[in-house]
Amino acid sequence: MKRKISILGSTGSIGKQALEVIEKLNDKFEIIALTAGSNINLLNQQIEKFKPKYAFANDLTQIKGAKVLSLEEICSNQENDIILVAVSGKIGLRPTLTAIKNGIDIALANKETLVMAGDIVMKAAKENGVKIIPVDSEHCAIHQCIKDIAQVDRLIITASGGPFLRKSTEEMKNATVEQALAHPRWNMGRKITVDSATLMNKGLEVIEAHHLFNMDYDRIKVVVHPQSIVHSAIEYVDGSVIAQLGLPSMHIPIQYAITYPERYEGIKSKSFSFSEIARLDFEEPDREKFKALNLAYEAGKVGGSATVCLNAANEEAVFEFLNGQIKLFDIINAVETMMNKHKITAEPTIDEIFDIDNEIRIKTREMMQLASV
Repeated sequence: MKRKISILGSTGSIGKQALEVIEKLNDKFEIIALTAGSNINLLNQQIEKFKPKYAFANDLTQIKGAKVLSLEEICSNQENDIILVAVSGKIGLRPTLTAIKNGIDIALANKETLVMAGDIVMKAAKENGVKIIPVDSEHCAIHQCIKDIAQVDRLIITASGGPFLRKSTEEMKNATVEQALAHPRWNMGRKITVDSATLMNKGLEVIEAHHLFNMDYDRIKVVVHPQSIVHSAIEYVDGSVIAQLGLPSMHIPIQYAITYPERYEGIKSKSFSFSEIARLDFEEPDREKFKALNLAYEAGKVGGSATVCLNAANEEAVFEFLNGQIKLFDIINAVETMMNKHKITAEPTIDEIFDIDNEIRIKTREMMQLASV
């Protein structure tokens, strides 16, 4: 029997790669719905090729070949066995919760869902018996390594170090947008690539890992691994360390998440060879140069709306950097300033989370505009 799936964000990087995986496993899946934002042309091409029943986009009038439903309706549709949440930003939070409340399993590729509302989302998943399978390569690696979470002592999240690993702090301060986007290992969207350059991306992954695996922050370690071959590891209470290795590819974690607990032969560019890799290097992250990591740990430990503040301030500052309005280090300075000013709400509701998110974004933009005058 084919597994029925909907993809939120089918025209983005993860969504497109997910469709490549599904095309390779065409006898395993039936696509129920595809959704996009503004890329209507590509969405319509995908509809023509994959024949989903339903679709959604920002401009509903331009959708051809599928019945138009709202995101709420798509995520309430219990025809779905699993929904891949591959949209970026806070737009992924409410649809994910809707799917969870309807008992639909989630393949999660949206950081904001857990960074903004991890306590609420994981509680809802537990109450509704829903599995949340991570798509991020690091969390997917940890998921593959864990046999019994009660026996795990530490999570070890690897980071490539980004384009500034071997650059001085001064060089990083004066980095151009082009330099920040020149990631040595991964081809990702612009915002997440900048986050990787500052290591904020890794900080957000620490917060995600805390929620996904119910692990204290003091037991989640980040280690720099420039080759990006070890995607992450776990250390058991007896000292055994189990790691998941592979060539950098998002097809593998995407396929694992949407086929779990089964495994199939899928897209594989080339087989992994230890002898060709030859060496694997690991080192501690430079916490002075990459202060974003400290801010993420701090926000996670404080909890409540602190992570909402962290995420919103960072996103707005990254957009300003990409628009050439501020320097790279100004991103972290803006986040730290907003976190210091933010009055914590200990257990915010979903509505409060969105209100706080909006407030922080407005204040961050205002602060940066004043600084540039």
